[in-house]
Amino acid sequence: MTDTDLQDCLERIRDIPDFPKPGIVFKDITPMLGHGPCFQRVVERMADLWRERGIEADVLACPEARGFIFGAALAYRLGLGFVPIRKPNKLPHKIARVEYQLEYGTDAVEMHSDAVTPGQRVVLVDDLLATGGTTAACARLVHDIGATVSACVFLMELGFLDGRQRLKDYPVYCLLTVD
Repeated sequence: MTDTDLQDCLERIRDIPDFPKPGIVFKDITPMLGHGPCFQRVVERMADLWRERGIEADVLACPEARGFIFGAALAYRLGLGFVPIRKPNKLPHKIARVEYQLEYGTDAVEMHSDAVTPGQRVVLVDDLLATGGTTAACARLVHDIGATVSACVFLMELGFLDGRQRLKDYPVYCLLTVD
């Protein structure tokens, strides 16, 4: 895949102003996902990035909802396991939970407490790195169980929000950075 092919695909991501609230410009990836060749190219490029950087993992862990899209496809492509990280009260088995601060209030992420095991290498995959809060909470969840986060992989990063700072203890890889 050429850089031009990838750029053509990434240009399908559209801006939705004032969603979900005034002042936010939402990055809508659905036009890119709906174009099969582009979705395939992006997943292949994420897999290429994986190999180029020598990322090591036993399993991918991905927050809902859009992290599931890329994480499941990438896990399949790389022959790795996929662990869903969910919003509260969505999992049927014993869970591990981490609460984290939002701009106004708190939220939480959960996963099955036996989804990863101590010593496993986990890569966190999501569509977007904004402030880094959700991914940092996911990393704490993985660490609380005794596994290790070996990298964080994203489709895109909103560089002006400096989310990398919250993830400074991990290698962070993105296909696209928006400044």
